[in-house]
Amino acid sequence: MPGPLAPHVSRVRALYRRILLLHRALPLELKALGDEYVKEEFRRHRAVGPADAQRFLREWEIYAEMLWQQANENRQNSRKKTCFGTPLTEEKLNDFHNEQIGQLQELMQEATKPNKQFNISDDSEYKN
Repeated sequence: MPGPLAPHVSRVRALYRRILLLHRALPLELKALGDEYVKEEFRRHRAVGPADAQRFLREWEIYAEMLWQQANENRQNSRKKTCFGTPLTEEKLNDFHNEQIGQLQELMQEATKPNKQFNISDDSEYKN
């Protein structure tokens, strides 16, 4: 018999898989960076309290919906380059803890580095 956390765990896993699938629509550099960030964030939030867990899931669900919409726009407008993501409002930034601001700054630095630290290749050519 499944425990009381089974629906929550199922929801978290489904969201995690959905985000990783949506990242396939991103340019390769953003996909690699996004996948790593998502894995770290989900791992980091495994043992948070119920209120933090709900907020965490709500924010990632909003992200997944936005990314799904942007990926669809990208597919429909193949000539026009889609800008993925959305600007953070001052209100949202004010809600962040100092640790989150630091993570955001690290993410921005990584995303805007002129020299790539790793070589990314499209693995679709290796699939059967």
